[in-house]
Amino acid sequence: MKEYYERRAPEYDATSYELMRASDDASDLDRLEAFVADIPPGRTLDIACGTGWFTRLLRGEVVGVDQSEAMLRIASERVPKARFVRATVPPLPFDDDSFDVALAAHIYCHLAKEDERREFVSEALRVAPRLIVIEEAWRPGLAEETWEERTLRDGSRYRIFKRYYTAEQLAAELGGSSALSTASFVSASVDRPVRPT
Repeated sequence: MKEYYERRAPEYDATSYELMRASDDASDLDRLEAFVADIPPGRTLDIACGTGWFTRLLRGEVVGVDQSEAMLRIASERVPKARFVRATVPPLPFDDDSFDVALAAHIYCHLAKEDERREFVSEALRVAPRLIVIEEAWRPGLAEETWEERTLRDGSRYRIFKRYYTAEQLAAELGGSSALSTASFVSASVDRPVRPT
């Protein structure tokens, strides 16, 4: 997985968001970008920020974290005002309550085991009281859970675990609420449980 994203970095945008921009699903990407841009300004953590495609839309004090040095190089050029940290998560290399909100786009779906997903959510809610998760939407005829074979432009091949969600499924799994639902993307948010005083 680490090698795949390191090698995919130079072509990531062109084979995902830019490709979608030229397709019939462009309006779904517009809605998703508007949704991200509407996150209130504050201390925001972009988990698995990749090339900074969504990071550039966030307002306030923004930190992006990713495991790929190549992705972070692109992100730091795209969003010079943000701070970027290289780390494999979880755990997150930040103190408790370092942020107001954590955004996680297209990472939760790659966590194959239920305990990994629980740990991820727990870690995100340790550093921020709210987590917003964005994923690719499940569509009829698509397996909800699969190992996808992906070929990069250099011909290298990788098997990547992927889960697809409806907005309701994602919200239920997170124990939160649905925040966005289009044919292409879904989002749900979850708040940290209130601690007894």
